[in-house]
Amino acid sequence: MNAFEERRDWQGAIKRGLACRCPACGRGRLFSGFLKVRPQCEACGEDLSHHRSDDLPPYIVITIVGHVVVGANLTIESAAEWPLWTHMVLWPLLALGMCLALLQPVKGGVVGYQWALRMHGFGDNADEEAPLRMSGNEG
Repeated sequence: MNAFEERRDWQGAIKRGLACRCPACGRGRLFSGFLKVRPQCEACGEDLSHHRSDDLPPYIVITIVGHVVVGANLTIESAAEWPLWTHMVLWPLLALGMCLALLQPVKGGVVGYQWALRMHGFGDNADEEAPLRMSGNEG
């Protein structure tokens, strides 16, 4: 980060991202599709095309859903005796529903965090303009 650039509020940016809003202003919508981030904010014009969320949002969602579903399953198993068909219907539906509900807000939070830390071109673009260096013989 450049010494003259002011710090961005990372907690506010994550909260705005979790709400699927622009991490800069909080007014514009972050997504144009289910998981497609808009190239720029419709309200403030902030360039959002630099995001590189890649695989982090699914990893976070899998961790959250796994803990909730496994914990609930173990609790139910120790407290009651449900028929097998109930387990076969309930847990996959719960997992699928939670994954679909959490994926977009979590991706928004990751984009907000990247924006707040000026990662991947959200700041001075230094990391995108640096040439790739290969190890070994380059020539």
